[in-house]
Amino acid sequence: MSEYYDKVQQTAAWLRERYSTAPDVAIVLGSGLGEFTKAMRDAVTCAYADVPNWPASAIVGHAGQLVVGTIRGKRVAALSGRVHYYEGHDLRTVTFAVRALAAVGVKTIILTNAAGGIDLNFKPGTLMLMEDHINLLGSNPLVGPNDDRFGPRFPDMTEVYSKRLREIAIQAAMHAGVPLARGVYIAVHGPSYETPAEIRAFRTLGADAVGMSTAPEAIVARHMGLEVLGISCITNPAAGVLPQPLVHDEVMEVARRVRGEFSRLLEEIIERI
Repeated sequence: MSEYYDKVQQTAAWLRERYSTAPDVAIVLGSGLGEFTKAMRDAVTCAYADVPNWPASAIVGHAGQLVVGTIRGKRVAALSGRVHYYEGHDLRTVTFAVRALAAVGVKTIILTNAAGGIDLNFKPGTLMLMEDHINLLGSNPLVGPNDDRFGPRFPDMTEVYSKRLREIAIQAAMHAGVPLARGVYIAVHGPSYETPAEIRAFRTLGADAVGMSTAPEAIVARHMGLEVLGISCITNPAAGVLPQPLVHDEVMEVARRVRGEFSRLLEEIIERI
């Protein structure tokens, strides 16, 4: 575990040297949502491959770039893409970027994702404020020896997604004229899409949207004391909701279609944080 801690600190030192000032906010941009970085001023971009120890994304819709710049007077670090458990990475690798940003001094993180709509009222393009999550990945990023320098052995998860930030997001959405639904996100392993029977089960469990990311990052962020906000872009009805197969290209197309509303919402939120 000490070797992992040392790698996180090495990466944090590299980031401090390159960017000098710790970002006020970090944002992880999900599939097809990377266009948000174009709204940043004085942006400095580097490929994940150029950052020491940083895991590289290999999924379509994830550019694999760290972009640091300014949004409405706030210093922002945007991760255009993430790595996933289903790619074969362990969860320590999946959450490495969050740990490094926390080590740099980031106190607030916004986690975004593309998700399937379980709630029958959700249409493609709906933006959903994550009120909570259900972790069905089959593991937890904190499994194994705990390094107290990161956080406590048994971190509280009563309020993973900050109530304060959720209230800010609701006010920002109203000001920006962007409809914002609310719901519970369920994280599954993937990479196959879910079966209709699984979706019915998830609906019974209380889930409103389903995806293959975010929960591990949120857990690690809370482990390190960060304040977390989560937003899902509902890109498709989940399996069985409509009599048609799920296709990743359609997920990407819907994400591109709502990028204007998504960007306006994020900018309004950042300004209020």
